[in-house]
Amino acid sequence: MIKNIAVGLLVLSLSTSCVSKKIYTDLENKYTDLKKENRSLSDENEELLKSKNQLELDRDGLNAELSKVKSEREKLKAEYAALNDKWNALDASYKALEKNSNEALQSNMSKNRELLSQLDAKSKALAIEQERLNKSAQRLQELESLIAAKEESMRKLKETLSKALNSFEGKGLTVEQKNGKVYVSMENKLLFNSGSWNVGTEGRKAVVEVGKVLGENPDISVLIEGHTDDDPFVSSGSIANNWDLSTKRATSIVNILSENSAINKKNLTAAGRGEFSPLASNATAEGKAKNRRIEIILTPRLDEISKMLNEID
Repeated sequence: MIKNIAVGLLVLSLSTSCVSKKIYTDLENKYTDLKKENRSLSDENEELLKSKNQLELDRDGLNAELSKVKSEREKLKAEYAALNDKWNALDASYKALEKNSNEALQSNMSKNRELLSQLDAKSKALAIEQERLNKSAQRLQELESLIAAKEESMRKLKETLSKALNSFEGKGLTVEQKNGKVYVSMENKLLFNSGSWNVGTEGRKAVVEVGKVLGENPDISVLIEGHTDDDPFVSSGSIANNWDLSTKRATSIVNILSENSAINKKNLTAAGRGEFSPLASNATAEGKAKNRRIEIILTPRLDEISKMLNEID
């Protein structure tokens, strides 16, 4: 589609001399934006494939464990069958020796009682193991369904956020899903003036829109991270360094989200990362601009999954 637009631009520029430079420049900019969007979609698709492959690896590991347990169960069945054959042989021996002396009879009866006791223990162990296997298989199926449901809920959350924040596209705001989480990244040019942690009017609008979506998803954990470039912070005010500045900026975002009464405040966490988690190289102005950002990281509740994993022996 981008290639067709490019051809259209070329034809338009060659077919008429009445097109102004401004129109040509606007078309060229739209073409550039479409190229960026195409790359972004390609990157997101790659991340989704990685997440899918990881889930398949986890499932294969659980299936391997289940196969191992099934093998142990078959081993117990074989032992049970062997003991049962032995019991039958001893039972026949008991009947043959029943006419012998009382001493021999008592000896065989004692052996038989011991064997019966062993058989009973093995039978109970087999029953317990079978029950455990059934529960593990059921838990495994429930876990796979829960993981799939979590992935689907985060996909829908990402779509909802993308629609809610559509008007901020091209203004330094991106929404992406990776590693089972949703990331809303806002460059500082949308939120703050240089050296400030007060959120501007346009940035506040974006944060409020995020808050509306979070208010409809009360079980989502929200981590707000502030990031800077590696330029040393120089000020005689109350800010000590980039780490301090990034923390104050993250806290400013938390304060705006907290104004939404539908958001569970216990789910909000502010963190400052300073210059220590860059997205790009700080060697260029473009890289520095990408590194100066706020990241809102949305994570689903995983306590149900952890509980199920602990229950699968």
